[in-house]
Amino acid sequence: MGIIEEGRQLIQDFVTPEIRAIEARLDAIEKQVASLDSKTDKLDSKIDRNQAHMEAKIDRNQAHMEAKIDHNQAHLEGKIDRNQAQVLDTLHRMENYTQVMERLARLEGKLQNVA
Repeated sequence: MGIIEEGRQLIQDFVTPEIRAIEARLDAIEKQVASLDSKTDKLDSKIDRNQAHMEAKIDRNQAHMEAKIDHNQAHLEGKIDRNQAQVLDTLHRMENYTQVMERLARLEGKLQNVA
């Protein structure tokens, strides 16, 4: 055998099996990366679904709260209007009472002058 043939035989006996082992390890790593990519894609999809679900829930709750606020505001405005009317009515009665009291005081004064 010549030196070249011995070199080839040495490469085939030692280097080629190492290259094949490295290729097998690379294939296994590529499969793991592909598996991780698949898991990541699934998690991204799940996150997107959860985010959409949460946004819809927030929108529903916001609409519900706005409806409650509108209802309570209308209720309170009605109460305010009724209370304002009652206060104005009471003030009007007090004004009438004051006028009656003034007239009565004048009449009493005239009665005392006459007597």
